[in-house]
Amino acid sequence: MTATSLLVVKILLVEDDAPVVDTLVNVLTAQHYAVDVATDGEMGLELATNWDYELILLDLQIPKLDGIRLCREIRAQGFQKPILLLTAKDSSADVVQGLDAGADDYVTKPYDLPELLARLRALLRRRETTLAPMVLTWEKLRLNLYTADVTYADEPLALTPKEYSLLELFLHNPQRAFSRSDILDRLWSIDALPGEGTVTNLIKDLRQKLKAAGMTADLLETVYGLGYRLNAPPQVSTIAPTVIAPTVIVPTANAFPQAPVAVPPLFDQTRSDPKLASVNKVLQRYQRTFIDRVARLEPIEVALQQGTLNQGLQREAAQEAHRLAGALGSFGYGTGSQLARAIEQLLHTELAPADRPALANLIAALKQALTSPPTPLNAASPSKATPLVLVIDHEATFTQPLQAGASAWGIRLEVAPQIERVPAMLDQLAPDAILLTLAPHQVEAVLALLQALRVQLPTVPILVMTEHDRLVDRVTVSRLGVRRFLPKAIGTTQIFEALLQLLPSASTTDARVLLVDDDPLMLEGLHSHLQPWGLEVASLQDSSQFWDVLTVTKPDLLVLDLEMPTFDGIDLCRVVRQDVQWGNLPILVVTAHTDMTSIQQVFAAGADDFIGKPVAGPELVTRVLSRLDRARLQHELESMKRSFGA
Repeated sequence: MTATSLLVVKILLVEDDAPVVDTLVNVLTAQHYAVDVATDGEMGLELATNWDYELILLDLQIPKLDGIRLCREIRAQGFQKPILLLTAKDSSADVVQGLDAGADDYVTKPYDLPELLARLRALLRRRETTLAPMVLTWEKLRLNLYTADVTYADEPLALTPKEYSLLELFLHNPQRAFSRSDILDRLWSIDALPGEGTVTNLIKDLRQKLKAAGMTADLLETVYGLGYRLNAPPQVSTIAPTVIAPTVIVPTANAFPQAPVAVPPLFDQTRSDPKLASVNKVLQRYQRTFIDRVARLEPIEVALQQGTLNQGLQREAAQEAHRLAGALGSFGYGTGSQLARAIEQLLHTELAPADRPALANLIAALKQALTSPPTPLNAASPSKATPLVLVIDHEATFTQPLQAGASAWGIRLEVAPQIERVPAMLDQLAPDAILLTLAPHQVEAVLALLQALRVQLPTVPILVMTEHDRLVDRVTVSRLGVRRFLPKAIGTTQIFEALLQLLPSASTTDARVLLVDDDPLMLEGLHSHLQPWGLEVASLQDSSQFWDVLTVTKPDLLVLDLEMPTFDGIDLCRVVRQDVQWGNLPILVVTAHTDMTSIQQVFAAGADDFIGKPVAGPELVTRVLSRLDRARLQHELESMKRSFGA
C-alpha cells in the first residue's frame, strides 16, 4: 500500500458453507483483515453496493443469486476493486464464465490457505501506485508489515489483533484525524460492530502497553470534536526536525544495526521460507497418492509371471513410471525418483520372465521409499527472493545508511569500497543492480569500469551517482549503458525507490506462465513452486487444447513437458515459433532426457531453455524469472528502437 493509503483492508466474503466461512474468517482476521460475510448472492449484492470493500471473495455456488450473476451485477454497479473467485476443481467452464463476468482471479477447492492469501495479497498489490517500505516507524516504535511484528526500542511488543490494526491505521495516516465511528468502520465487520466505548477502551489499552514498554511521549493526540490523530514524534538527533512519522525510513550510521536482522516468516513456525509453505503442504497431501500410483505398476509383475504381458500394458506402465520419476523428485522423494527412473528404463527393454525379480525388487524398494516423510524443499536462490545490489563507493557515511536500511526495502547490499576490488567480488556475486559513484578524482577509472561492466553484465541495470550534476557526465555515462543518473545529494529514500524501479523482481510480479504437462501431480508441483513468487500460473493437462488455452490466457512464458500424448513439447514449441503473434514467446521445456541429442532437438524446435526432471524448485524459479527478465528487457529495447525509428 502507499504511505497515504489505508492498509487495514476490509473484505467481503460471499460463501454459504459454514465450515468454510468459519475457517476463512479466522484466517483472514489473523492476518489483520476486517471481514464481512454474506451467505447468499442477494445479501452479497446489497453489502457490495452499500459498503466500501477493498476486495471480494466470491464462491460460485451460492443460493438466491449465483456467483456468476452476482459478479456481473457488482461490476455493473461500478465496483472496480478486485474480485477473487472460490470454485471447485472441476468447474473450469464456470471459471471462464466468472473471469468473463469481471472476476480478477480464482482459487480452486480444496485450496491451500497460504496460496489463497498470496493471491489475495497479489490482487491488493496491483492497486498500489507507489512504492513504500515494509517497516513503519514512530520514535523507537517499529511495525513490520511483512511479519506483523511490533517492537519498541528493539524489544517485542505483544499486541492484540485489534491493537495492531489500530496502530497500523494511524501510522499509515499520520496527518489524518479519525473519529470513533471511522475506526469502527475500518477495524470491525458489520456483524460485529461494538459501541464507540470499545474504541475508547482500545486506545486506552494501546497507550498503556506503549507506556509499559518505555514510551514517554504520547503516540495519539485527542482532537476534540473530531477524534484522534497521530502526534508528531519527539525530535531526536537521528531524525531531521521536519520529518513527521511515519515516513520512509531514512537511517543514519547510528540509527540501525550494521547487519540486517533476520525476521520470522509469515506462515511457517519452523522459520523456513514462507514461499515454500504451500509447496510443502501439497507435498504432504499427495504422499498417499504416490503410493496408490506405484500400485498401478504391480499388474505388470503378474502379467510377466503369467506370460500375458503385451506391449500396450508395458507401454502404459513405462509411462506411469516416467511420470512418477518426474513428480517424485519435484515433491521431495529423490530416492523414489531414481527408483522410478530405473523401473522406466527396465520397462523400455524387451522383458522376459527372468526379469520379474528385478522388477519386483524395484517396485518394493519404491514403496518402501514412500513410507518415509518427503524431504522438505529448500528455498530458492536468495538473489531472486531478495535482490542483491552492489554499491561501489569508498565513503562510509554514504554506504552505511544504505546498508542499514536495505532490509526494510527488501534488498541485500554488498559494498565495494575500492574499484580495484570489484572484479574479485563479481567472481563471487551475481548482483541484480549496481550503484556506482562517479567521484571527481577517479573519473577515468570509473569510466573504464563501466565499459567493462557493459560487456560482462549487459543486462544488469547500473545507477551512477555524482556530486556534480553536469550534462557532460550524463551524456558520457548514458553512452555506456547507464540506466539512471542520480545526484548524490538526494536522500536514502529516493535511492531505494530508484533501485526498486529497475530491479528485475519488480517487473516479473504480474507475469503470466502457462504450464503444459499430462501429469496432474506434476502440474500442481510446478504451480506450487511458481505461484508464491507473484506469478499468475495457468495449467493445461490436455495438449490437444493447447492453442485455444494459449490464445485465451495470453501467457508471458510457456513451460512445456517434452513427452506428452497427442502433441508433445517439440510439436507445441514448433507451432508457437511458426506464429507471427507468438513467435517470440519465451519457452522452457521440462524433460527427463538431458542427453545431447534430446537437448539439441529441444533447441532446434525453438525452446529458449530447458530443465531436467526431477525438477528442483529453486532452479525452476530462477530459470523462469531470469527468462521473464530477459524478455522484458528485449521488449524495452524493441520499444526504444520503434521510438527512435518513428
